[in-house]
Amino acid sequence: MSNGVAILGAGPAGLGAACQLARRNVAPVTVLEQGENVGGLAGSFELDGVRADYGSHRLQPACDPRILGDLQELLGEDLLLRPRHGRIRLARRWIHFPLRPLDLVMHLPLSFAAGFVADTVGRAVRRRTQPNPTFASVLENGLGPTICRNFYFPYARKIWGLSPELLSPIQAYRRVSSSSPGSLIRKIVRAVPGLRSTRGNRFYYPRWGFGQISAALEKAAASAGAGVILGATVTRIEPAHSRVFYEVAGTEKHLDGRHVWSTLPVSLLVRSIDPPPPAAVLEAAAAMRFRAMVLIYLVLEQDQFTEYDAHYFPEEEIPISRLSEPKNYSAAEAPRGRTVLCAELPCDTASRYWRMADHELTEAVRQSLAAAGLPIRSRIRCTAVRRFAHAYPLYQIGYEEHFNTIDRWLDGFGNLLTFGRQGLFAHDNTHHALAMAYAAADCLDGGGDFDWERWRNYRRGFESHVVED
Repeated sequence: MSNGVAILGAGPAGLGAACQLARRNVAPVTVLEQGENVGGLAGSFELDGVRADYGSHRLQPACDPRILGDLQELLGEDLLLRPRHGRIRLARRWIHFPLRPLDLVMHLPLSFAAGFVADTVGRAVRRRTQPNPTFASVLENGLGPTICRNFYFPYARKIWGLSPELLSPIQAYRRVSSSSPGSLIRKIVRAVPGLRSTRGNRFYYPRWGFGQISAALEKAAASAGAGVILGATVTRIEPAHSRVFYEVAGTEKHLDGRHVWSTLPVSLLVRSIDPPPPAAVLEAAAAMRFRAMVLIYLVLEQDQFTEYDAHYFPEEEIPISRLSEPKNYSAAEAPRGRTVLCAELPCDTASRYWRMADHELTEAVRQSLAAAGLPIRSRIRCTAVRRFAHAYPLYQIGYEEHFNTIDRWLDGFGNLLTFGRQGLFAHDNTHHALAMAYAAADCLDGGGDFDWERWRNYRRGFESHVVED
């Protein structure tokens, strides 16, 4: 594999890049994946006969047409276009998500509606420039205090475990698509029947779970000649030799090539490089923080728990942040007599939730749902728990300096590329990760040369990505 590319990680970014390189016959490709299945957090698995995802996932219609066309070719009729049908618990009342004008008028307390109107009118006199902006100040300056203090701020404390004043303003720009009352209202108006596009408030979802996307990419990449090695734990990377050491079933092996492309968490990538990076780079890597996530699955003995695909819980007294029901994403009817709930519980790896036993977590979910007016009344057939230490990049104030220190040092290697959600420390959607994969593949020519200037231009474009829930 003298001219080849070793790709670390078989999530959508890694597999998307491998598929593109192999299909275009640009270079030999081998993908190393630590897990026993592809997809990473965007994967799926079977639980008591029901396909379940690792949390709530959707392929957004904003996906680049070239990428969407490829996925439609790979998945065919299995790539479904589905309506959004979720709920947010706001001011202790359930509001449809995405937002609908009638819900805002009919179901929210009058004080909330009046406060939002006052915030909209008062935006013209609020300060536009801020000397030291934060996530909190950017949102409150744009949206006003009512929706921030009742929804965004408590939800932020739950998701990221930090006060909104300690989060970088980048979190607001990249994570909140409606940053002013006007844009929020326009988003709501576009949900009105007759005013929305045919794809408004819709999403793409594979018939057999979100992981079917990664499975299809793996199959296409393999058919085009790429190799995918599962159960491979990267132990050491030697950029000087484009060599990656990895362990499979207790045996150490290595890959030699010309390029190493990593979708691993960037802090983990830095610590895997040999010889070790300078002290300043290692210190920056240690300062890069990720928010962990515990996923608690309950298999209920009933066809359907609710009609909604997802429920959002901004209240801080309820530990879970979101509940999804996979069968509702794909409109699956089988198997009869059972459905799966997936509760997302963001936390730190040092927290009590991370260390809780499975039965304790199950009880925490039961209590959370009961407190939100969604009691479980049917028999729980079985439960499962999955833990992810690197679920969300944490944009704490000052993280940019640490990331830039790492980024500048990695830029000194002509054969080492970091990309993807974890690789660029970007809380992005799957269609963003695939855009990075396609961009990386576009930068490698048939002679094995990588166009770094073109990649830097792509990187500037990635900065405009805004997460869609």
